[in-house]
Amino acid sequence: MTTNMKILAVLLTLMAGAAPVQAQNDKATFEAFNHLDLGVTMGSTGLGIDLASPFGNNVQLRTGFEIMPRIEQKMTFDIQSFDESGNMTAGRFERMSSRLEQFMGYKADSEVRMVGKPTLWNFKFMIDWYPFRSKNWHFTAGFHWGPSKIAEAVNDLDDAPSLVAVNIYNNIYDRVSKGLPIYADITLGGSDAEAIIQNGRMGIRVGNYKDQYITETHPATDENGDYIDDGQGGYVLVTEYVLDANGNRIPMPYRMEPDANCTVSAKVEVNSFKPYLGFGYGGRLVKGDDRYRISFDAGLMFWGGTPSIITHDGTNLSKDVTDIGGKVGRYVDFISGIKAFPVLNLRITRTLF
Repeated sequence: MTTNMKILAVLLTLMAGAAPVQAQNDKATFEAFNHLDLGVTMGSTGLGIDLASPFGNNVQLRTGFEIMPRIEQKMTFDIQSFDESGNMTAGRFERMSSRLEQFMGYKADSEVRMVGKPTLWNFKFMIDWYPFRSKNWHFTAGFHWGPSKIAEAVNDLDDAPSLVAVNIYNNIYDRVSKGLPIYADITLGGSDAEAIIQNGRMGIRVGNYKDQYITETHPATDENGDYIDDGQGGYVLVTEYVLDANGNRIPMPYRMEPDANCTVSAKVEVNSFKPYLGFGYGGRLVKGDDRYRISFDAGLMFWGGTPSIITHDGTNLSKDVTDIGGKVGRYVDFISGIKAFPVLNLRITRTLF
C-alpha cells in the first residue's frame, strides 16, 4: 500500500468513526440516508454532478462524476536537420526540403503545430465530516478514479503533409547512406547522394537527454601515439565522451521523428487512483429555504508525484529530457511541477427528498 493510500485509509477510518462518537456525546439518534441531495459542481476538476446523503449526524457520503472541458492549446515545434551525432546542421533544412520537393513533390514546412487538450475525467467518492454544530464547515477525505491519461497533444492535421515529407526524406537518407536503391532498382548516386548524406536527417529538436551524452569512437593509441593493433587486421577502438571547451560532457540532443503513421503526439499520465484531502464551507443558497445550498471546496488531489509526459516514441519529457525551449518547455515545466493537483470547486445542491 502506498503512502497516499495509507493516509487516506487512516483519515477515512477516523472520520467514519466520528459519527457515532459525536452522536453518543450529543445523545442524538443515529440516522443514515434519510434524505438525498443532487449537486452540480464546477471548478479546477471540471464540470460534475454528484449525489450526497447523510451517514450519521455529522458525516455525509458523496459520490459523482467530473469531466474537464476540452479546451485546446496550440504549441509549435521546429523541424530541423541533424547529423549522425544528433547535432543540428544549421542552414541545411531549406536545401533538404527543396531537394525532397524535386524528388517527390512533397515540401516540408519548418514548423509543426501541436494541439494540446485535457482528457481528464473521474468518478469520485467523498466523506464529508461536519465537526461543528452549525454544519457550515466540513473536512473531506476520499478519492478520484479515472483513466491514467489526463491530457494529450497531437499534430495539427494541416501539418500532416510536412510530417509525411519528413518520413519520406529520412527513408531516402537511410537507404542512400547504406547504398541501397531508393525504389525498386533505382539507385541515387553522385552529387545527389553525397548532398543527402552531408545534410543529414530531418527531425524535431525538442531538448537534451538528462543522462545521455555525445560520444565518439576512434582507434586507441599507445604511449608513443601509435595505433594499437587488435590482432585481426584492425585497431583497438575506444569510445569517449565529447567534451566542450570547459571540459564538460555534451548532452545528447533528443530528436523526435514522426511515427509510422506520420504523426507526432504526446500524452500526460498520472495514477488512475487519486486520493483527495480537503475542506469546505457552505450554507443556504436561498434565505429560509434549506432545500438549496451552496458550498466551496478546496484541497489536493494526489496523483502520484511528477506526471509523465510521454511522446509517441516512448520518451518521458518530464523525467528524461531537459532544456526544452519555447512554449513547449514552459508547459512541460508547469506540468512537471504539479506533484498534487489543487482542487477549488463551487457546488450547488438541491434536496430531492
